[in-house]
Amino acid sequence: MSKGETTRSAILDVALATASKIGLEALTIGGLAREAGLSKSGLFAHFASKEDLQLEVVRKAIARFVELVIAPALKKPRGEPRVRALFENWFSWSRASELPGGCLFIAASSEFDDQPGPVRDLLLSSQKDWLGVLAQAARVAVEEGHFKATLDAEQFAWQLDSFILGYHHSARLLRSKDAQKRAQTAFESLIRASRA
Repeated sequence: MSKGETTRSAILDVALATASKIGLEALTIGGLAREAGLSKSGLFAHFASKEDLQLEVVRKAIARFVELVIAPALKKPRGEPRVRALFENWFSWSRASELPGGCLFIAASSEFDDQPGPVRDLLLSSQKDWLGVLAQAARVAVEEGHFKATLDAEQFAWQLDSFILGYHHSARLLRSKDAQKRAQTAFESLIRASRA
C-alpha cells in the first residue's frame, strides 16, 4: 500500500468513527481535517467533495461489515448455525470500537431515506444486499432441513432485520440494559417458529 493509500485509509477510519457519532450529513471536510490532524487542502487531495467523502465512508463501512459480520458467518456450517452467526456477528459490529456511535447504516438510513442521490443509492443497495444475505441464509436453512419448507425467506429476513433495528433503537436511544437480551429472545422465538 502506498503512502497516499495508507493516509486515505487512516482518514476513512477517522471519518467512519466520526460519522457513526454525528451522522454522514454533519461530516465535513474541515471538521474531518481537524479530527485527522490534516489541512483542508490535504484532505481535498483525497476527497474532492463532501459527497465523495460520504460515499467513501459508506464503502468503508460496507467493507468492514462484510469483514466482521458476513465473512465469518460464511465459515459456519450451512443452515441454522450460519443464520445464528449472522445475527450474533451483527451485535459485534454495532459495538465495534470503530463505531462509537453505533451502526452507521441505521443512522445514515434515517438521514438519507428521503434524499435522492448517490449516497442514498449506495445505502439502499447495501441494505438490500444485507436483506438478501439474510433471506439466502434462511433459504439454505430450508435446504438443509433445519427450517420448514414453507418458510417465507423474505419475511424471515424482514423480521430478523426488524429485531436488529429494534435493538439499536433500544440500546442507543433508550439506553436499555436488556436490549440485547430482548433481541435475542425475539430471535429465538423466530428460530423456533421457523424450524422444520
